[in-house]
Amino acid sequence: MSEASSVNVNAVNGIARIGNLQLCQIALTSAMDRSQNLPGLVVFSGPSGWGKSMSAMYVANSARAFYVQAKSAWTKKHFLRAILFEMDINVTPAVTIAEMVDQIGEELAASRRPLIIDEMDHIVDRNMVELVRDLYESSQSPILLIGEEGLPTKLKRWERFHGRVLAWVQAQPVNQDDARALRHIYSRDVDIADDLLDEVLKVAHGSVRRVCVNLDLIQREALNDGLDRMDAKGWKKRPLYTGEAPKRRV
Repeated sequence: MSEASSVNVNAVNGIARIGNLQLCQIALTSAMDRSQNLPGLVVFSGPSGWGKSMSAMYVANSARAFYVQAKSAWTKKHFLRAILFEMDINVTPAVTIAEMVDQIGEELAASRRPLIIDEMDHIVDRNMVELVRDLYESSQSPILLIGEEGLPTKLKRWERFHGRVLAWVQAQPVNQDDARALRHIYSRDVDIADDLLDEVLKVAHGSVRRVCVNLDLIQREALNDGLDRMDAKGWKKRPLYTGEAPKRRV
């Protein structure tokens, strides 16, 4: 396969088709295509920086899913209002929590569109898990929950919720194929050699975010030096971003 063809396969509309994006897509599709008697909740979890949110936003667009990203300060009403806002419901939102749940459930059922809840850990920490189960029970619509690697363990506390999960999908660490796909997005003007890309992968420790930061860093440094290509030898003594805070100078 030519390099140009590889770009078309691995990057679409400015989004790198990394492995976790495809896992996220498979997770939601499994709930959307499930048999009628199977549960419709799916959990996609993994460490911070592994590209879960980026994947979820792409999948939300491709599947026409309603997408909300939970915040730590949200109350039950804030959470439900955020979903109603995403649904662009033109009628006046319901006042009580129970009425809002019914309103959202009706819209999910009528539209036959899935719901994606990102940063689900905040919903768990705010003790709003049963609210999500209510949304599912009132609509039977597919719901994809995105969270940190400990999310499956946290959800064990809610047995009735836990039993309605169709699939538990774990995000995977960034690999060389992912890094090459990301290179086409984050270093368009500088050719980063494979040996330097390997160094980037070593310091990333599985994080998609760290790969992206380093690709952008290398491109900026190369352009500042008037270069359109950078390899490990050319980079040599310059530091790569590791995510560690700088040590205090003695």
